[in-house]
Amino acid sequence: MPDSGTTLLWQVIRQDDNGNHYRVGRYATRDEAQKVVDSLDSRGQQRLYWVERIGEPAR
Repeated sequence: MPDSGTTLLWQVIRQDDNGNHYRVGRYATRDEAQKVVDSLDSRGQQRLYWVERIGEPAR
């Protein structure tokens, strides 16, 4: 768990079957966020997950 001084600049986004986007979580590093995406992708569900830097335009 990040301490109170950590800036969480990366987020994992999930797109559902209807095209709606949801934030799964926020993370301090891109690598940390990517590990979450990899873990969720490995479950074999038909969902789309990706990493975004907070403040960048949404897809």
